[in-house]
Amino acid sequence: PVTDIKRKKSKILTKSEIDRFLSSADDKEFLMIKVGLILGIAGACRTDELVNLTVDDIEDVGSSLIVKIPNTKTKIPRIFVVTDVGNMLELFRKYLSLRPPHVKHKRLFLYNKAGKCSSQPVGKNTMGKIPSVVASYLKLPDIASYTGHCLRRSSATLLADAGVDITTIKRHAGWKSTTVAEGYVENSIENKTKIANQVLVGTTTSAITKTVNVNK
Repeated sequence: PVTDIKRKKSKILTKSEIDRFLSSADDKEFLMIKVGLILGIAGACRTDELVNLTVDDIEDVGSSLIVKIPNTKTKIPRIFVVTDVGNMLELFRKYLSLRPPHVKHKRLFLYNKAGKCSSQPVGKNTMGKIPSVVASYLKLPDIASYTGHCLRRSSATLLADAGVDITTIKRHAGWKSTTVAEGYVENSIENKTKIANQVLVGTTTSAITKTVNVNK
């Protein structure tokens, strides 16, 4: 349907916004949100992938976390790494330490309030609201536009802004289609500025060269 084609894309969170939330939001209230944000951005995760993460899917090797996503929408298992940037590993370990000892299931994400975790696993609706909770805390405009797709789109955009090629972005997020992957990359001001600088100083990247050659 036309309505699906024209469906409004989720807004993205910038690196500075992510850093600001992680450094300023109170852990007692937002620790689960922080860990969901970290893993969601690091792995370009879908909401249901975060919901289904288990403690067995994450290996803490000291200097980093190795995270496995065994069941994905595209049937392509993924592995990603969270490195020791800022206090990200500390936040994850703090959250894991709050896990009640007698929880019978392996789901990673448990409801967290006032510095304590219950045994109840977080559902898809709550997980999907992580971006809007972050946007609300940061007092960003149009909070409702920060949907469950925000983390995945933000991850792809951050990679694109860092100069990562579309093939690597596809592999990282598990997309089969280049068109779909490109649709998730926000045409951010940062990316547009880089392109503008390349044009103005006469620099051509391989991506720009390929586009020119194709159009000839």
